[in-house]
Amino acid sequence: MEPVFGQLLATLMALWWPFVRVLAILSFMPVIGDSMVPVTVRVLLALALAVVLLPVAAPPQPVSPFSLLGIVTTVEQVVIGLIIGLGFQMVMAVFGLLGYMASSQMGLAMAQMNDPMSGASSDVVSALIYVLTILIFFAVDGHLVFNGVMGASFRAWPVGAGIPAQALAVLPLQVGWVFSAALLLALPVIFSALVVQIGFGFLNRVAPTFNLFSLGFSLIIVFGLFVLAGMLRLIPQQYVQLTTRVLEMLEQLMRG
Repeated sequence: MEPVFGQLLATLMALWWPFVRVLAILSFMPVIGDSMVPVTVRVLLALALAVVLLPVAAPPQPVSPFSLLGIVTTVEQVVIGLIIGLGFQMVMAVFGLLGYMASSQMGLAMAQMNDPMSGASSDVVSALIYVLTILIFFAVDGHLVFNGVMGASFRAWPVGAGIPAQALAVLPLQVGWVFSAALLLALPVIFSALVVQIGFGFLNRVAPTFNLFSLGFSLIIVFGLFVLAGMLRLIPQQYVQLTTRVLEMLEQLMRG
């Protein structure tokens, strides 16, 4: 009985490390890490994935989770999960920022609604684009890509091998990439709204008696909606390209 109990205890101790890393990844990843997914669902999903990944995720030497080394190793797994999860979360941040910039140029930033995904208030355009990106995420099998990245992370960064300094240095630098990508995607809406406003400025010089504030506000919204409708057709392609960039970044970090 004692050998069986000892073997079971060793298996549970080895299962702890993939469980911590997978749970950290699921907590920071888009869609599944949002508040709309209950914590119990994430925990059960992390436990199931940890059992599957146990053959490749077991540490080379047994480490007790209750020791000082075990606490440091647990923090290490959480940080690695944070790096992988935030890498994919930046793609969602690009489109969230795109929606806010587009709505602010169209005059729809004042139309706020409660976002059930994050539990916070956001503008309507950002909420609609976020729902569209969720559909694209599952349409391109993003959840399967996550499983592959999680399995590759245990081969590149084994449990107890430490946190790569390059990963900690590269991830903060990608924040600037989020703003630049969102600005490039929002340029058609920004430029179109600017052209309409310049046109109304010339019209105001010609006919000062017109109430251009009420007329221009409505026309900018209608014109912006036409431009936004044309831009939405390109969002799936842009989402795939940005996700490919994140995968290439993670691949370089794992190889390094």
